[in-house]
Amino acid sequence: MRLIDSHAHLDDRAFASDRAALIAALHADGIVAITVGSSLRSSQEASRLATKHPAVWATVGAHPHGARHVTEATLGAFAQLAARPEVVAVGEIGLDYYRDLSPRDVQRRVFRRQLELARDVDLPVVLHNRESSDDLLSILRAAGDHHRGVVHSFLGDAALAEAFLELGLHLGVGGPITFPQRGALRAVVAELPLERLLVETDCPYLTPVPHRGKRNEPAYVELVVEEIARVKGLPSDAVAAATTENAVRLFALDELP
Repeated sequence: MRLIDSHAHLDDRAFASDRAALIAALHADGIVAITVGSSLRSSQEASRLATKHPAVWATVGAHPHGARHVTEATLGAFAQLAARPEVVAVGEIGLDYYRDLSPRDVQRRVFRRQLELARDVDLPVVLHNRESSDDLLSILRAAGDHHRGVVHSFLGDAALAEAFLELGLHLGVGGPITFPQRGALRAVVAELPLERLLVETDCPYLTPVPHRGKRNEPAYVELVVEEIARVKGLPSDAVAAATTENAVRLFALDELP
């Protein structure tokens, strides 16, 4: 199966000891990873990795946790990075009211500015949403009735899924779909249109069963595909082909390695 892990953090220190070897193995196995920026520094590193490795693409942006550190100079630096050919989206951007590591008003302001940046550079967005759905939807709707992008690690109910789909967004499905306690998520994913789904790992986090407790890796995206296929009653190859096509189309990946 040819697969695209639409949300990885390959710059994370968890990969410090074997990053190059892991990425080389992905290339050999036909797996492509989109490594997602979460700060200016990680966005720069994502761009560097994507330039160096043909199996990697990059996104640039500031995670809501670090919104308090974002300045106009930071946004300018993101705009410069976004012009590079290896950068395919603005993200990971959004809101996080669970940890509240940045004040909520600052999170909202920085989120709006990064949505504007994505429109200015004509790139899709990678959205983070944790216990912030009402405000996230409100900001998105105020910014327009159609958005290109993906809601990363979707864990919501059918009504929330429909709200995001109505805005034109894709939904990212990752390791949690394999967790025993996530039966409600499996039920929602079973009814979602396959043409609007992406698969992801969020590695090194959210490791799927049966590897819970270990470092997540892009190769484990195959386990996500297999579980989606199971709950939808489809062949794994069909889910792999569809989600790969979805990612290629959304992120305008002109040429896969």
